[in-house]
Amino acid sequence: MSHAIVSLRQVSKGFNDGDKYHQVLTGINLSINPADTVALTGPSGSGKSTLLNIIGGFEFIKQGQLLLNGSDTSNWQDKQWSQFRRQHLGVVFQQFNLLTPLNVRDNIAFSLRLNQQNWSPWCDYLLSQLGLDEVKNRNVETLSGGQQQRVAIARALAHKPSLLLADEPTGNLDEKAGQQVMSLLTQLAQESQTSILMVTHSNECAAFMQRRWHLEQGLIHE
Repeated sequence: MSHAIVSLRQVSKGFNDGDKYHQVLTGINLSINPADTVALTGPSGSGKSTLLNIIGGFEFIKQGQLLLNGSDTSNWQDKQWSQFRRQHLGVVFQQFNLLTPLNVRDNIAFSLRLNQQNWSPWCDYLLSQLGLDEVKNRNVETLSGGQQQRVAIARALAHKPSLLLADEPTGNLDEKAGQQVMSLLTQLAQESQTSILMVTHSNECAAFMQRRWHLEQGLIHE
């Protein structure tokens, strides 16, 4: 029986701001199964990025339980987190977060090197599908925003992760480039059987996902 890739059970999260306590998430229960694609919407400040950060192990929880591939993460040390991120996780940010001294091909190969993997036909396929063949030897700083975001997607999918976390991946792109990026992202994720959890403010982008969760006042409504 295959496990859900992500399960949150009764997860709550808040933070102190001066002498005030802000509850961000309240008893969240959710699961993401293999090859699921989910859009996460909600007002600014509702905790969408916090939820993504918890699943990626960038923020920790004291209340509730996070299971990844069926394993309870509450006792995970740094080593287990880095292994999970390296092997199973791809991340695409609004800010692209590319390695600027490197060219396109070296940026994409970065996640492979972390896994002691070599460049593969899948990587060549990503380059051609994402329209990056012509620019693969160029420094990423010389590319347009749309091209940089496509490099970020190729890097996130190069090692065929089981889960892709995307935080406003089209936030810095115009509508046409955004639609192209979404269309490619969903097609390629489907081909590599990668699940997606994507934070977005855009109804057009959310429409590319199979499911939609709305986060408001600490609760998720499907």
